[in-house]
Amino acid sequence: MAREVDVVVIGGGAVGENAADYAVRSGLSAMIVEAELLGGECSYWACMPSKALLRTGHAVAAVQRLPGTTADFDPAAVLARRDRFTSNWNDEGQVEWARSAGIDVVRGVGRLAGERTVEVDGPAGPLTVTARRAVVVCTGSVPVRPPVPGLDTVRTWSSRDATSAKEIPARLGVLGGGVVGSELSQAFQRLGAQVTLLEQGPRVLPPFEPFAGERVAAALRARGVDVRLGHALDGVEPAGDAVVICVGDERIAVDELLVATGRRPNTDSVGLETVGLRPGERLEIDDTGLVQGVDGQWLYAAGDVTGRAMLTHQGKYAARITGTVIGARSIGEELDTRPWGEHVTTADHGAVPQVVFTDPEVASAGLTEAQARAAGLDVRVVDLPIAVGGSSLQADGYDGAARMVVDEGRGVLVGMTFVGQDVAEMLHAATVAIVGEVPMHRLWHAVPAYPTISEVWLRLLEAYRTPG
Repeated sequence: MAREVDVVVIGGGAVGENAADYAVRSGLSAMIVEAELLGGECSYWACMPSKALLRTGHAVAAVQRLPGTTADFDPAAVLARRDRFTSNWNDEGQVEWARSAGIDVVRGVGRLAGERTVEVDGPAGPLTVTARRAVVVCTGSVPVRPPVPGLDTVRTWSSRDATSAKEIPARLGVLGGGVVGSELSQAFQRLGAQVTLLEQGPRVLPPFEPFAGERVAAALRARGVDVRLGHALDGVEPAGDAVVICVGDERIAVDELLVATGRRPNTDSVGLETVGLRPGERLEIDDTGLVQGVDGQWLYAAGDVTGRAMLTHQGKYAARITGTVIGARSIGEELDTRPWGEHVTTADHGAVPQVVFTDPEVASAGLTEAQARAAGLDVRVVDLPIAVGGSSLQADGYDGAARMVVDEGRGVLVGMTFVGQDVAEMLHAATVAIVGEVPMHRLWHAVPAYPTISEVWLRLLEAYRTPG
């Protein structure tokens, strides 16, 4: 069988959906090729189910920080609520949305087969699709498994297994202290598991400001998570229905072992070799999403496969721009590629927001102090505890911290990190300030409402304006 369409998107996660949607909005026809569930990792195995597993425990902990209150929860109800957010791993609603948006959905494994050509191996038989305008690769990322002796001889959990678990293990081992490892350690501890978290580096959440990882590790330990930093896993071995973790001379038995040691672009089987690229490597793109090293302005990529900011919201942002770029090029429209222009992903380079949904939350936007200094900026850093009227109302003994990173050469904010209960909703203000390059003297006139946690902005600006 053979088909022809303007734009073929390989991969129907949130990124691929946006690329196809914005191509259709630009007046083109679009097809998504997806082998699993339309909506992808974020909808069914990552963002949504993991946050559903975390939210109830966070809410109960917040209530317990207020005097005269009691709260508890049923783990089974948490799992049931998680199931509702994943639509019980049924994507009929997503497919209905795509078709209502004018997007054709084809089930099967799609791979490149030469210029503007995609071969699909699906339940309806083989299909060859020719793209009149563009092919967009949005195949996401896959987990990285570390070279630990014995790891391939035991049963392990991936993040998918953890977020779709039907029961809470009595003992959970977590290998890796990044975002996934930290969040799921806390989720399962609050759901009743005894959790051991091993991170070979000196702190959890290594890409963030050091104080963020320190505070999250302290909070995990305070709740009973056995956090072990600077501990490489020497090996694992089966022990009946359990798994034994070997750390030096110590042997720790767990019922499940979650391997959360990072992800890499999923390009092994996309057919890159048919267009002169190397399988298994991230796709190098320019800021319009155009893949480098392929002639003809027809091959694009967005999301995790590019190895840029491997976050759902950043991937969707890139996909929106890429879909718009393809539409503009199809009618010969001149692209606006100035910084912050309509057709470039400028935000990928220093204006990325991210939230770690632990308790305390970590909310960051832009550059860390180390990143700003490495970029050669004239940096001034302001550190303050979050101790304002709004935070004291939010919780007794509220304990939070904030860091502002300022480029003194331009007099603008380039980085912000908040750590504390309920700080995530403050993040967009920082993102707007960074993207808008709002001068520090102008931010002084952005008055935070009282009494809210956002009043920490005033305290940071006061400290910044104080000489010395």
